[in-house]
Amino acid sequence: MKVDILAFGVHPDDVELGCSGTLIASVSKGKKVAVIDLTRGELGTRGSADTRKAEAANAAKVMGVHARENLEMADGFFQQDEVNLRKVIVAIRKYQPEIVLCNAPEDRHPDHGRSSKLVSDAAFFSGLVKIETSSNGVAQQAWRSKYVFHYIQDRYLKPDFVFDISDAFERKMKTVLCYTTQFNVAENDSEPQTYISNPDFMDVIRSRALMFGKRIGVRYAEGYITTKMIGITTFDAFIQQTT
Repeated sequence: MKVDILAFGVHPDDVELGCSGTLIASVSKGKKVAVIDLTRGELGTRGSADTRKAEAANAAKVMGVHARENLEMADGFFQQDEVNLRKVIVAIRKYQPEIVLCNAPEDRHPDHGRSSKLVSDAAFFSGLVKIETSSNGVAQQAWRSKYVFHYIQDRYLKPDFVFDISDAFERKMKTVLCYTTQFNVAENDSEPQTYISNPDFMDVIRSRALMFGKRIGVRYAEGYITTKMIGITTFDAFIQQTT
């Protein structure tokens, strides 16, 4: 399946937190979208790899994405080595996305920054014809995506551009709440409370989207970082805002 957008998250729920509004809005405009989770999130304080797998599947349905896979790298301990680079290269060549989305270059969780470099490097290597890979026993062709964009998740990073998700925001929140072991958890829950389990964390997600949206005169937006300059062919591409 060739897709327009391939979104990577190092943990199940990273995509939901960072770029699910963009994915939902893109699907609504007829774009094909797939999600790749690098790890099962097995080191998470709450829940388990199995519960997060089920939650990720539910979230994928809410987002309306066309496919979701997990590469089962080691949560917390994956390395930028040939084995893991090849896993990501195979995924990129399988889906042949025009745009790759991945974690922020640096963030509160150290896995986020490491996965960001892993995916962006793999996106480059995916275009090298002398790196040979196969999927289900069939040789793959080299594929170079047009852009790699990094979504902003926990720490505030100044975005290079923002994506209007006003019409998709409430569904974004539904995708996050699919992770019932992780978010919006009652204080008397038997598992330990975490940085993200408190219901107040939902306000953090909404506030960030409101802040980014306000910068371009819309209700809600998601922010992205790019290392590649973006060009336009018409000023109509800009969102018009009143002053």
